[in-house]
Amino acid sequence: MAKFIIKGGNKLNGKVKISGAKNSALKIMAASIMAGGKTILKNVPVIDDVLTMAEVLSLLGAEVNFDSANNILEINSDNIKSFEAPYELVRKMRASILVAGPLLSRFGEVKVAIPGGCNIGSRQIDLHLKGFELMGAENVIEHGYVYLKASPGIARSSKKKLKGAEINLEFPSRGATENIIMAACLSNGKTVINNAAKEPEINDLANYLSKCGAKITGIGTDSISIEGSDELKGCEYEIMPDSIETGTFIIAGVLCGKKVEIEDAVWENMGIFCPKLKEIGVNIENKEDNTIIIKKSKGTLKPAYISTLPYPGFPTDLQPIMTVLLSIIPGISIITENVFENRFMYADELNRMGANVKIDGHHAVITGVNKLSGAPVSSTDLRAGAALVLAGLIAEGTTEVNEIHHILRGYENFDKKLRNLGADIIKVS
Repeated sequence: MAKFIIKGGNKLNGKVKISGAKNSALKIMAASIMAGGKTILKNVPVIDDVLTMAEVLSLLGAEVNFDSANNILEINSDNIKSFEAPYELVRKMRASILVAGPLLSRFGEVKVAIPGGCNIGSRQIDLHLKGFELMGAENVIEHGYVYLKASPGIARSSKKKLKGAEINLEFPSRGATENIIMAACLSNGKTVINNAAKEPEINDLANYLSKCGAKITGIGTDSISIEGSDELKGCEYEIMPDSIETGTFIIAGVLCGKKVEIEDAVWENMGIFCPKLKEIGVNIENKEDNTIIIKKSKGTLKPAYISTLPYPGFPTDLQPIMTVLLSIIPGISIITENVFENRFMYADELNRMGANVKIDGHHAVITGVNKLSGAPVSSTDLRAGAALVLAGLIAEGTTEVNEIHHILRGYENFDKKLRNLGADIIKVS
């Protein structure tokens, strides 16, 4: 199995360019199922999750060509005939459930395996299914699959579609918001999603769909309206930069940087994250050309109290990475995880490196230590893996990060980008 070997202690210096957003690219790839003709996506990250979604689309019947050298992905969905996404591929990542909305919208039915992915807690699809039900779809869950079909009277055989509805989400779920938006694009009538999630990646999806001809208003607010269209047409679209990768390199710069310039880093897309870092004393600067600069802080950083929340709150995906920073700040910090109940699974691995992280329910109590020490550790999920790599950068000695297939799902050229900044990190098989 592949692993990263990191020798800690090197200072980071220089520039790093952020790749396209994983959580945007995957959803837009799924949305292309509804678009006639060719979709050309630019700035698509070359990561395992994108390759898996490309496999899913190909298996459904789409023509998919990925120019990975130039990060350009072409998709033609005209020949899609299957509406079944099988377990063999869906088990690899939870984002596969997002083909349900487009397939249901296009065919009036869909069969999709209950998804897999990172083991960070239950990401129930109940909110997705309730939204589909309100739009006139019946669902059956059996043998590990969800089967959705438009109710009698609106099946595709009668040339009718899902119907518009008002949907009040119990929680601002990003996945449910995205899936319902896509399902609504080819429906009859108007759909309104209240308490919608507001992540920038949702805006990116909505902007792509709008360019394809969808009628969407309220983008970026908690009430999104979609007026159903007869058809969508493929278009050329550029994927936004990845906010979570941005946050990861920001923390890398804070941990061991002299001066790190992060290009294609959109400050506004980070929500409360960057202001929170300023609060604790991080020397962070936003420049007009979407560049964030991290310089060595002059004073001692302060401990913090952080609660993860949907955007624009502190992102759950950056919680493990933030814990690494807090673990070497004098004093006691507390992180409350409000999104995923198993997100602290990495704590034992970080403690093996000398950190002092105690878990109490959905709270992590972090007592700052003077140093971390290199050790063999294992990634428990995508963001935990990235956090352990950053811990290795500042640890004394050598750190081996195993199970890096999690990391490869979401970070493009992670080790290469760190090496270009001066880190001593190699990938070995």
